[in-house]
Amino acid sequence: MQQSDLQNLVDAEPRPALADSAEPEAAASGQNPYRVIRRNGKVTVFDPSKISVAMTKAFLAVEGNTAAASTRIHETVERLTQQVIEGLFRRVPEGGTVHIEDIQDHVELALMRAGEHKVARAYVLYREERARERAAAEAKRKAKGGKTSEEEGLKVTLEDGSTQPLDMARVEAIVREATEGLEDVDAALVLREAKRNFFDGMNEKDVGPAVIMAARTLIDRDVNYTHVA
Repeated sequence: MQQSDLQNLVDAEPRPALADSAEPEAAASGQNPYRVIRRNGKVTVFDPSKISVAMTKAFLAVEGNTAAASTRIHETVERLTQQVIEGLFRRVPEGGTVHIEDIQDHVELALMRAGEHKVARAYVLYREERARERAAAEAKRKAKGGKTSEEEGLKVTLEDGSTQPLDMARVEAIVREATEGLEDVDAALVLREAKRNFFDGMNEKDVGPAVIMAARTLIDRDVNYTHVA
């Protein structure tokens, strides 16, 4: 993707008011070739303005709300947003899908590389707070007899176009078989990473490859993850 294309992607998206912002994630509006896998497995359209808003909130948490009109902050946020987009989609310039956690990791990294360490810390604290809120909401939901997001499950698309619930028991079996006998390979960790690659409506035939790809991301922990198959 060329630099001009990155700028066009940022400029083409609406920038919501700060009060209406959430975390960097996909928005339903806008047309572009990129998609985001949310934590509940749903796939939505990538919205760069969410990244800009989240970064702005982190800056204001450090410098105060009076800095909202700061030209320096706006220019820095715009520049770092483009860096995040480029980092996310460099390998898939024609379009692709990324997990919400990967977006947030790139935002944190961009802030650190820019020397905005206090802002990066504010962003980390924001992520942690949001994680606690989600955990509390899930616990409350379960206490009332409802199902958690994971228990509700995702659906996979079969070859004939029909859908059925993703069989997590089968996925766990695939992971156990793929990691059996491999020293220093954590099956639970592979499963956790694989779940990040699952999304509602994915093709059933892509479940196995998603597990293998998840293992590949763990190679930096131990080279034996390259043998997961």
